[in-house]
Order: sequence, then structure tokens, then C-alpha cells
Amino acid sequence: MHTFRVWGPRARRVSVVVDGERYAMEREPGDWWVVTVNEARAGSRYGFLLDEDETPVPDPQSARQPYGVHGLSELVDHAAFSWKDDDWRPPTLASGVIYELHVGTFTPEGTLDAAISRINYLHDLGITHVGLMPLAAAEGARGWGYDGVALYAPHEAYGGPEAVRRFVDAAHGHGLAVLIDVVYNHFGPSGNYTGKFGGYLTDRHTTPWGGAVNFEDAGSAEVRDFFIQNALMWLRDYHFDGLRVDAVHAFIDRSAKHFLEQLEEEVRALSNHTGRHYLVIAESDLNDPRLVTAREAGGYGLDAQWSDDFHHALWSVLTGETRGYYQDFGDIGGAGPMAHLATAIREVFVYQGQYSPHRRRSHGRPVVALPSDRFLGYIQNHDQVGNRAQGERLSQLLDIGRAKIAAAMVLLGPFVPMLFAGEEFAASSPFLYFTDFQDKELGRLVSEGRRNEFVAFGWSPDEVPDPQAEETFLRSKLQWEELGGDSHAEMLDWYRRLIVLRRQESALTRGELQDVGVSFDETQKWLRMTRGPIEVAFNAGKSEVTLPVANSYETILSSSQEIACGADNLRLPARSVAVLRNRIWQKPHSESRICTNLPGVAISATPTCTPRQCCLTGIRRLEQGGGIVCNGCRQYLRRWLLAAFLPTPCFAKLSRR
Repeated sequence: MHTFRVWGPRARRVSVVVDGERYAMEREPGDWWVVTVNEARAGSRYGFLLDEDETPVPDPQSARQPYGVHGLSELVDHAAFSWKDDDWRPPTLASGVIYELHVGTFTPEGTLDAAISRINYLHDLGITHVGLMPLAAAEGARGWGYDGVALYAPHEAYGGPEAVRRFVDAAHGHGLAVLIDVVYNHFGPSGNYTGKFGGYLTDRHTTPWGGAVNFEDAGSAEVRDFFIQNALMWLRDYHFDGLRVDAVHAFIDRSAKHFLEQLEEEVRALSNHTGRHYLVIAESDLNDPRLVTAREAGGYGLDAQWSDDFHHALWSVLTGETRGYYQDFGDIGGAGPMAHLATAIREVFVYQGQYSPHRRRSHGRPVVALPSDRFLGYIQNHDQVGNRAQGERLSQLLDIGRAKIAAAMVLLGPFVPMLFAGEEFAASSPFLYFTDFQDKELGRLVSEGRRNEFVAFGWSPDEVPDPQAEETFLRSKLQWEELGGDSHAEMLDWYRRLIVLRRQESALTRGELQDVGVSFDETQKWLRMTRGPIEVAFNAGKSEVTLPVANSYETILSSSQEIACGADNLRLPARSVAVLRNRIWQKPHSESRICTNLPGVAISATPTCTPRQCCLTGIRRLEQGGGIVCNGCRQYLRRWLLAAFLPTPCFAKLSRR
């Protein structure tokens, strides 16, 4: 027995065909069509008939599409799988290392079951979180996943629903958390039948990929719930540990409660129910810290967001590239690439409200008093590699010295590091843009559009791989036999040692940006980053540099045998990086934090505080807007009216910076 329910305000009559039998559905309040079919069971195939159309269409909430996105849906029993992860608790994000991968290119077979064979490798590498690119069913056998249309149905080419569960269960058994990439800003161009049922999309806005999702117009309550329930399904029924929400800057939502805030609220409710913590990580190019600011402080409360500014700044330093959005990270306003990188390391966003030449408008806002583990740092990901004309990885564009610099800055920097599958062993295979649209005209338009996009940047049409060609997909598969090659093994060893150091040294997972020190020379192209007793020093220039160091420093990792750390200086050859440790470093006894909502006000805790001190001196400032964090009791005061609840022994004092 199964009760079929579908939201269909645009339909006048709806029936469901189950295993060849037709059943009329009744319209209930809210434009929901419902019928209970006693004969329906897990494995039953079904589709909906709308009005006079006698061609069944898939369920918008179909759990499986065994015959592709245009075929009949199939009922799935989510409770049938025997999970072995009852005692599973995911590692914290702050101490984590994320590994983004595309299932289809990760192994020769391109399936989730085949990917299980590499879980031991990821564990030994030191990965804590595996990030899967989208799994939702899309047209064709291959694609990046961002053209999904059956969002509740795992892609059949990867193995379907049970393969997803097997992979997640196996990952948990090896201590790895698993994140899934979800796309809630658009539907793919082929196989989306939601428009036949209701207003899932709006014509008031568009996205670069098609119609925009209706988050705010008539019918948006049901549309928002459609995506909310999809997110909860992945977490509850497939045991994923978190979501990576694609391109949230494309969400147009002027509701009093933004969709992202609602999503976070519902995910937290599920977490309270299951006793497991789930992550919500946003991809955003808005440079808006409100995404990861607590809801009590007026933010959306997400766990983390991608930080493109760090990537762009580091990439510009290492490659010298200045085209496209890298224009903003060259010589701008008296600051050069090294200065931009230093700003990204210390302050997260380079663009904090100033004018962006690339965007031709002001961009971003500053990050104030947020821990650095609210942001992900990376030098490669599917976008930054795959959106290049020929999908080149960093190791194909740079020498091994600069590639090692990039790895050290990502893995030892202040942000949660994220790797893209294959970068750890300098994979030679590109990651190209590939599709498999069955409609020939759509396929032609996609191929033509891809060529034209890069011809405008000076590429020859023959140099741009055809995304519809199967060869483009096959070229993108990782070649695991490369692990035995000298240069690949050398890079893999470098990544492993960096990850081990990050795990062993607590200062490298401490999320306090004010504890990060940076110095640099724009002309000589060297930079030094200090985090507690650890210092990373690199030379991206073409000539050797000598830097002064105290005699308490020792080299613990070096990218070149020519690096030498003496009693009072460090010699760095061109394009090299060294990691040093200060043997006599001691943790400071006092510290300062910046108040989240009072720019320019520092909260200082000192060992001389007495039990009678408290932050009541700061209450007068609360009326100016926002709240304050008491550094002693760690309590957050959302508004000045909550001052009465402030405990007296707060051990904090306010001062103007």
C-alpha cells in the first residue's frame, strides 16, 4: 500500500498509473492531489496523467528514475537498507580536510560502488569529509550534475539509491563524513516536468543556467518546502553529514525569512531529532558574512561558505593571471597580488565594499569577529578547473615548486582546506566540461555555446573540447596508475605530510583570525604566514631570497633540498616553500576578539579580571544596534533588552580600537 501525493495547482484533473493500472486522484486543500493504492509497493513503477494528456510524466519527488528522467518513476523503501553506522559521529569541520570528487570521473567504472574501493586511500591521506558533486538524476549518462531535474532520485549511472547508501555507510565505517552538493537555484534544461504541475519557477528573474526558482511569489510556500524536504531526505534517508548548497548568490528571495535561513532552521530541527550534527555549507560569490553569522545575530546561521577571494588571490600570485575575475587581484589601487593574498589570509575577503573593476561596482562587506573555520580555502575545485577551456589542473600550468606552495597555503592556512580529487598527486588528466543531452538540438547548442564562450577569449574553436563528446568525459577520468610515478608520488607525499602536520599542531585548526600574522614583499614575491608556533614562508619569485629569522626556529617541512634555515636567516630558492616551528613559542596569556556587531570595538580578556567585573559598561553601546559577546561567560546578547540576563562574573571589558 502506498499513498500518492503530488502538488498540482495547474492541473484540472490528475490520475496516477501504477504498474499499468490507472487510479483517479482527488484534489485536497492546497492543490494537493491524493490517492491510496493498495497494490503499490516498493519497486512499483508509476507516472502521473495530467488533464487530457495520456502520456505519463514522472513524479517531481520521485525517489528513483530507473529508465531515465523522462521515464516512469519507481517507489523506494527508504527503511529497507541495513545501516551499520548507528554509533557514527562525524568529525568537526574546524579540524577537517574536505575532498571534493565527481563520481563519474573518480574511478574507471564511474560508480559509487567502485568509489568505495578508494575510501581506504582517502582515510590514509588524512581526509575527514568527502564532498560528492551532485547526485540528482539528470538527462544522459554523464555530466557534472548541475543539470539535475529529478532532485529526489539518485543518478542511475552512479548505481541508484542503494549504491548511495552503500557508499555513505562504507565511508562512515572508515571514519569519513560525506557531504552532498545540492542545486536549488535552477533545474536542468531537459527532463524538468515540474512546470506541468505548478509554479516551481518564476518569470520575474533568471539565472545564467535557466529559469529562477520561485522562492517568493504565489505558490512559493510549496516550492520552498519541496527543496527543504529534498535536503532533509539526503540527510535523513541517505545519512549524509551535510549539504553543499550550490551558487546561493543566484537565489532571489525577498521574503522576511530567507530560504537559506529556513533551510538552516529545518536542518537544525532534524539534527535535534536524530542527535547528529549536519553541516550546511554555501557556495557564494557575494562576499557576505551574514551567510555564516548566527541567526541570533541577524545572519542565516550556515556552518561555512566557500571563499573565492582566497583562491583568486593565491592563484594570481602563483600564475600572474589577470584575465576575467583575476583582474580584481592584480595591481589595483596601489595594492598588488601579494597584498591581496595577505588581506585574504587575515581578513577572509579582499573585497569588503570597495569598487571591483571586474564587476564594475562595489562588492562585499567585511568579516568581523567570525572564526576562520566558517570559510573554506582551496586552490582547485570543479569550477576553477572545469571552467577553463581545456580543464587544466594547477600542476599542468605550474612547476612543482609553485604547486607545493599552493598546497602549503591551503592546508596550513586559516580556513578549512578543501582539495579537488587528484590534485594531491598532481593528476595529469584534465577536468573538462562534459554533458550527455539526448536532444540533438540542445546538444548542438551546448557545444556551440561552449566554443563561442572561449573563442571570445582568444581560443581557437578546435582547441575547445566538445562537451557532448564521450571522449571529453573519458579524458577527465583520474588515472590512478600515476600514483607510482616519481613526480606524482612526490606531490602525494607532500600533501600527506602537510595534512599530518595540520592534524598534529593545534594552532593550525584554531579559528582565530587575529592570531594569524602575515608579512610579504611585493617585489621579491615572498610571503610569511605565522599561526602560533608554525610559520609558512614561500618565495614565488624567480630569484633566491634570504629572510631574517630568530635562532629559535627550525625547519620541519621544505619543498626543496636547497632551503636552508640558519641561526638568523632563512634561505629560500626561487619557487619554494618552507614550514618552520618556533621551539620556544608560548601561548599568549591575553587575547582580544572583535565584537560581532559593534565595528571598531574590541573585547579584551585579561588574567587580572575579578569575579565582580562584567560587561555592563558595554550595555550603553547595545542600543546603537546589534549585540555583544561577553568574552568571559561566552554569552551572546542579541539585543540590549536581554542585558538583564547577563551573568555578573563576565571577566570582560570594552575598549575602542
